[in-house]
Amino acid sequence: MADSGIIRNRSKIEATISNAAVFLQIQAQWGSFRDYIWHFTAGRVIYETDVTHSSLSDLISSDLKKRGMKFMGTTVVYSYLQAIGVIYSHDRECYLFHDESIS
Repeated sequence: MADSGIIRNRSKIEATISNAAVFLQIQAQWGSFRDYIWHFTAGRVIYETDVTHSSLSDLISSDLKKRGMKFMGTTVVYSYLQAIGVIYSHDRECYLFHDESIS
């Protein structure tokens, strides 16, 4: 908590530790966290733009909270889903847009 280079909010530090335990429980139940996440879309990538949350991120956030995760709101989950490729949000005008990325 004395390190100014990291989060020093006690609640967030404790949440990180307890979230890791929930993560391990999900891995044990589903075989992997990947399988848990992708089951929500049946393995399909979702294409959408110009939003910061969706019914999918709402659903996953709610499930993670029911399992005991903290600080796991829908916007955080949506950003994570974008980062891992579950949600593809590059506009057609974006230089990163690729047709083959969309199913």
